[in-house]
Amino acid sequence: MGDLTLLVASPRVAAGLLSRDAWRALEAAGTVLARHGDDPLPQAVATAGIALETLDLPPAALARALADRAASCDVVWLTSPDADPGLTDALAGQLTAADEPPTVEVLVGSWDQPGARLLDAVTVMDVLRSPGGCPWDADQTHDSLTKYLLEEAHETVEAIESGDRAHLREELGDVLLQVLFHARIAADDADDPWDIDDVAAELVAKLLRRHPHVFGDGDATTPAEVEASWERIKADEKPARDRDDLLAGIPISLSSLLIADKVLSRMARAGRVPDLTGDDLGTRLLALVAAARERGESADALLRAEVRRVAASR
Repeated sequence: MGDLTLLVASPRVAAGLLSRDAWRALEAAGTVLARHGDDPLPQAVATAGIALETLDLPPAALARALADRAASCDVVWLTSPDADPGLTDALAGQLTAADEPPTVEVLVGSWDQPGARLLDAVTVMDVLRSPGGCPWDADQTHDSLTKYLLEEAHETVEAIESGDRAHLREELGDVLLQVLFHARIAADDADDPWDIDDVAAELVAKLLRRHPHVFGDGDATTPAEVEASWERIKADEKPARDRDDLLAGIPISLSSLLIADKVLSRMARAGRVPDLTGDDLGTRLLALVAAARERGESADALLRAEVRRVAASR
């Protein structure tokens, strides 16, 4: 009586990157089986010089075949990328009914790394935009998606302020979808194509550049010092003509209260004090934004909270 080993490997990791125990089990096995020989893992095993056979059977028939093979030698089954739905239950029933069932082991040959599921999201987005995918997704452009990006960003803010963590997780996924969508659209541009890897590479370069206290010889040690360092580096990256423009880089579509907060923040870093002595409504509004900043709060968030309170009152 041999052993039956179900070798599980992450489809998000290069197929040949298996653990030492996995390769030992494959080399020692009397029989190595897989559903399809053209799946990545069977291909990697075959490339390594290990002979394998294919068995493309329904779960119950496959369970019987695996148990029969294991009656005479050690068998390794290479789990399919879809994890072979129904096989585990079928094997449990088959082995329970057997007089002398083989020993069954699940051997994990590779594990997902943090962020590995992002590869799934990229793949799904690619399928949706490719021929044979979703006609609506294929028809979208950067311009047509703009409103959805704004909506998802605002809905994410609402989820944060509600304190509902499950809702926040969902909304962050919707924002991520927009990033993947725009990157996939950009990849189809005939004149200037770029993709999600270019987006990620540019982000990584920016994070490394703006965190010299972590990745370089910077000496910032407090949150305030880190923020000041970030803003200095960011200012150096701007064209010279924009460095004294307090509105440079601030999108006009941003909430007026958030624009005011950012301008006041830039003035404070530059050592400039705004004139808030007037009695007109605009000056008084700006003074309220400044007062909120002095308390470490956001006038925009405070106003939203008050609007929700008033709307909920009876």
